[in-house]
Amino acid sequence: MTVRALPRPVSPLADLVSLTKPRLSSLVLCTLAGGMWLAPGELSLGRWVATLLGTAGTVAAANALNCFMERDRDGLMSRTRGRPLPSGRMEPGVALGFGLALAVFSLPVLALGSNGLTGSLGFLALVSYVAAYTPLKPRSAGAMLVGAVPGSLPPLMGWTAVSGRIGTGGLLLFGILFAWQMPHFLAIALFRKEDYRRAGYRALPVVQGDDATRVWMLLWTVLLVALSVLLVPFGVAGMLYLCVAVALGGAFLVLVARGVLRREGKAWARQTFLFSVLYLAGLFGALLLSARAH
Repeated sequence: MTVRALPRPVSPLADLVSLTKPRLSSLVLCTLAGGMWLAPGELSLGRWVATLLGTAGTVAAANALNCFMERDRDGLMSRTRGRPLPSGRMEPGVALGFGLALAVFSLPVLALGSNGLTGSLGFLALVSYVAAYTPLKPRSAGAMLVGAVPGSLPPLMGWTAVSGRIGTGGLLLFGILFAWQMPHFLAIALFRKEDYRRAGYRALPVVQGDDATRVWMLLWTVLLVALSVLLVPFGVAGMLYLCVAVALGGAFLVLVARGVLRREGKAWARQTFLFSVLYLAGLFGALLLSARAH
């Protein structure tokens, strides 16, 4: 039985915007802009704007359609039961139409305003998120790996928008975002395990337990730090970035390893989640500065 929260006095426009998950979308656009900044080549202002607008619309469409598809399960989770659909403030058809309209608008803008390769990657991100990741979440803990693909494509899309091709630098940026999402989202799954269990999601802590989840977090963090350092020998970044990447990566490894060794719980998981956000911001900040300085 779905647990429904009392509707809050929120405007219809604010509810539509909330479907796009603005905080998540803004993070995606930052990594897109990072890929565009780091890629070799130049891009006109018009194409910059079209790439950002098309990607923003594609991400918003994926999030809105995800909210539509998961509305019943969202009603079972304390974190999401106040959203427009599970709370009853919005009809499902409105969210579906909004998401489809965003997709119809944004994908052509991305393909025509940037290039066909970037548009194809945007289409892949949308389809993999909505048609693969979303329906797989209640069925398999492996859904997290599928969901990491659309989350990792934006910096690669930024790279291809400028360079017109998939290069080593773009693939490394993709790999860094892919590996980063694992400890980031596993930390969320740990401190919200009961929410995921109640909603019927096959999150890793629900399926394999907390100990196994912490070990996987450590393994992915090791891979993340290794990939982050590889940007230097491949000429994407310089020594300033390397110093920051080693310092932040070392702190991240120590934090996650401590959780494994001490079998720490929710407080540690929250701390790890928050640090992962700071880690990514610091890493990309140093990368953008170093790329123009080295």
